[in-house]
Amino acid sequence: MPLIDLGGEGVLLAGGGRAILLQLADPAIGHAVAEHSSFAADPLRRLRNTLTYVYALVFGTPAQVAKVTAMVHRAHEPVRSARYDAAEPRLQLWVAATLYDTATVLHARIFGPLSDADADEVYREYAVVGTALGMPPELWPPDREAFRAYWDSRLAELRVDDAARGVCRQLLHPKTGPFWLRAVMPAARLVTAGLLPAELRTAYGLPWGARRARRFDRFLRVTAFAYPRLPRGIRHWPKNHYLRALG
Repeated sequence: MPLIDLGGEGVLLAGGGRAILLQLADPAIGHAVAEHSSFAADPLRRLRNTLTYVYALVFGTPAQVAKVTAMVHRAHEPVRSARYDAAEPRLQLWVAATLYDTATVLHARIFGPLSDADADEVYREYAVVGTALGMPPELWPPDREAFRAYWDSRLAELRVDDAARGVCRQLLHPKTGPFWLRAVMPAARLVTAGLLPAELRTAYGLPWGARRARRFDRFLRVTAFAYPRLPRGIRHWPKNHYLRALG
């Protein structure tokens, strides 16, 4: 399965909260977002920008790829301090890694695991998420086994501090934004908490327990039954929408 087949599935949006909270748990990213982002004023902006970037890289024309790459570089240019630099390759690698891992974890829960050949192909192609930002290609771990070792080591290094918890509250409990956003947030909070590693879920102070775990498992079972049966046009609507908006 090439990335172009996996990456267009709208259900992967359900993992957006997980990817963002994993990113924020690196204190350099957490403080950068807390000091330079606008979650409270525009809770959809980071998600919209991230989706547009990824969809353009995978599905877009060369002009669209150039447009989103320039847009991201402009956005990252002022995000610098003594503690962080958005152009730091190590941080770019971590952002790309969270998007890759979240997509594959969620895809496996909804569609089942990929074959080894398909998983290897998707893994190789996902490097573009980081290299388009300027990450040196050799920084992407050479294979899935090396990625797992990198991933496990990074999870052990993550630290959720007050800045990250503050952004988490803004993300999962938005006070602004359209009505539909606030209406879906209880489900989004459940799925985000369920997909996170247990240690990070606890560090963020997200409520959990046997009852919530059962609700999470039931939600994914229902989604795994219903979503693959939807017409492809509906499943890929978010991708088509963001690419049309990009122009």
